[in-house]
Amino acid sequence: MPTHHVVPERADERVDPPKLADERESLDSWLELYRETVLHKVAGLDGEQLARRSVPPSSLSLLGVIRHLTEVEEYWLGVVLLGDDVPDRYCTPDRPEADFEDGTAASAEGDVAAYVAQLEVSRSAQASWSDLDGPVRGLRRGEQVNLRWILVHLIEEYARHLGHMDLLREAIDGRTGY
Repeated sequence: MPTHHVVPERADERVDPPKLADERESLDSWLELYRETVLHKVAGLDGEQLARRSVPPSSLSLLGVIRHLTEVEEYWLGVVLLGDDVPDRYCTPDRPEADFEDGTAASAEGDVAAYVAQLEVSRSAQASWSDLDGPVRGLRRGEQVNLRWILVHLIEEYARHLGHMDLLREAIDGRTGY
């Protein structure tokens, strides 16, 4: 029986950010590269592999990172940027790490689809806001932030978790690479 890949193998068509871009183009381009790299890192894996916690004693999995990044996108570009009132998709007060911990082989397809769908919503929200300097509609822990801060934070968040994903993917099948 052939293995069902949640994200099919695909050619690497990621584009490096332009080297002479203005600030907004640089921020948007780096964030987009990292969003695409997440999907590149999980291509060719099935649900069991995505949900596998491959670096004991950590409970971290590729699927957990994807679920977390779904919530990160929704929070920063929905709740904080636009001021939307959206509850956490996975986490609750009694399960604050459910994004990382509760993904399963059975939930993998839906969780990856939720990430891909959230990216479209996030890209639209990001494109709708042109001012990098002024305060956004929502607050972060009671404080104002601007879009520049949000985009820099998202780039940092992705860079950190892509490092985790590098190690997790290598432990699953030996695949390495940027």
